[in-house]
Amino acid sequence: MNDQGDPRFLATSGPQPRSPWRSHAIRQLSAHHRKRIVKHLLALTPQDRYLRFGYAANDEQIKRYAEGLNFEQDSIFGVYNWRLQLIAMAHVAYSVDSHFAACAEFGVSVLPTARGRGLGGLLFERAVTHARNEGVSMMFIHALSENTAMIKIARHAGAVIEQEAGEAQAYLRLPAATFDSRVAEMIEEQIAQTDYKLKSQARQFLRFLAELQAIRKGVQEGRHKSGS
Repeated sequence: MNDQGDPRFLATSGPQPRSPWRSHAIRQLSAHHRKRIVKHLLALTPQDRYLRFGYAANDEQIKRYAEGLNFEQDSIFGVYNWRLQLIAMAHVAYSVDSHFAACAEFGVSVLPTARGRGLGGLLFERAVTHARNEGVSMMFIHALSENTAMIKIARHAGAVIEQEAGEAQAYLRLPAATFDSRVAEMIEEQIAQTDYKLKSQARQFLRFLAELQAIRKGVQEGRHKSGS
């Protein structure tokens, strides 16, 4: 490892936190969301799967990955659309080795239909805030060199990036947690939960309207037939 890869020489600024009042609410996921996580990952194209996992993951491998997610050990974040489809998600994996307890690795996936909105960067910011508050001081990103979107996220955050043999390693030193970072995360999670509830209620109401419309249509057709 060269001097730039040495933790003593890593960037310390990190991504600049944005206001939690943003158009895309990011929610921390739990085991309750596992089915939607599986559906999200299976919707990735073969190329997206290759970039996300570093190999051409098939459906069974993706299902095993999703089933193996430990929501108590790691942190999973996601963005839902109005149809409650998980359009983007991030996985922050914490080290299970006590010698590297202050380290974590970041991975992200975004559906093709949700590209161009900066969701990967927003998820990284959310992950960094949470990791800071969990005592993490070093965030790692491992990606294929051709995964330009991931490398761009790391570079924008101020990470040191090393590329070798078609792979890239990014290292970002995180500042210590502060009162502001803890409050910001609490506010953002509350906003995200409220956003999810509103989307869920809207979806239920739309279903109700569709059923009501179907009933009315059936009544109208029945009247038309009886009057003919």
